[in-house]
Amino acid sequence: MRTRRTITVVGCHAGGEVGNVVVGGVLPPPGDSVFEQMQHLRTHGDALRRLLLREPRGSVACHANLVVPATRTDCDAGFIIMEPTEYPPMSGSNTICTATVLLETGILPMREPETVLRLEAPGGVVEVRAACRDGRCESVEFTNVPCFADRLDAPLEVDGLGTIAVDVAYGGMWYAIADAAALGFAIEPHEARDLSLAGERIRAAAREQLPCEHPENPSIAGVSIVQIAEPWQGVGAVSRNAVVVAPGRLDRSATGTGLSARMAALHARGSMKSGDSMTHASAIGSEFVGRIVSETSVGDRPAIIPAIRGSAWITGISQLMVDPTDPFPEGYLLSDTWGVSGQDTQ
Repeated sequence: MRTRRTITVVGCHAGGEVGNVVVGGVLPPPGDSVFEQMQHLRTHGDALRRLLLREPRGSVACHANLVVPATRTDCDAGFIIMEPTEYPPMSGSNTICTATVLLETGILPMREPETVLRLEAPGGVVEVRAACRDGRCESVEFTNVPCFADRLDAPLEVDGLGTIAVDVAYGGMWYAIADAAALGFAIEPHEARDLSLAGERIRAAAREQLPCEHPENPSIAGVSIVQIAEPWQGVGAVSRNAVVVAPGRLDRSATGTGLSARMAALHARGSMKSGDSMTHASAIGSEFVGRIVSETSVGDRPAIIPAIRGSAWITGISQLMVDPTDPFPEGYLLSDTWGVSGQDTQ
């Protein structure tokens, strides 16, 4: 056995969505903040993401989280999120996976019955409360970054769908939110392919027709994810939703940033207020619970501070290697799973 690189990865999933955690073999990228480190990795070190997520070591359905020391003295650790086509500033399922791995592997000390952490994500500081028993994280609740609506009921001309109405909201990533019933969907597993195709069409149209940028960080710009959700059922109700992530597949989890964006839009409509909660269910039935902790503002926009609760499970520990003669040291893409272009956005 020969290898020119060895990377230690803890396998993990939250609600069915794979969010593996890199715990060894990679030095922290340069940068004065985790956001700057993410930018450096994207610009100068993207070979790592390609190695981790492309075949033959990864797949289109995998994410990876690189644990780094926090750059802030008030945080316990940092993490950089790598997804198949991008580096998002925040991700709910990946936060839940990372917190679970940090505690269950002993990288950070676990305290029962509750461990409180502050994690530095590229999008900002995330406060985490993990319910712990017998060495296991039974659930993880994190307080997300401020979330807000940008547009409500915006008309959007979509190829093959005509003119539809979408909400554009920030939940740690930019979302276009469409009504499932209006599009003829019931959010069932057998609809996954059709939901993915519709979501990719909506995403392409939204990026072209509905520009958006974060008022405090213009680098966070453009709709990157589409949520197709059941109509609002009221406070405390369970709402099924399908979140379509690039390059065209369903998020298997209920999606923490998607739930945050949905609550921000509902708050902007006056349907939810501080203290209210709702549950999102994915197409496979996994659930995250969200609540509005408080109200705030981002620039001149009314915003909310949401909290999201879910659970993650460790699936194994592996070491990824690259033999000097391996013809695919950074993996490869094929259009049967990576979309018709066979490309990612990096």
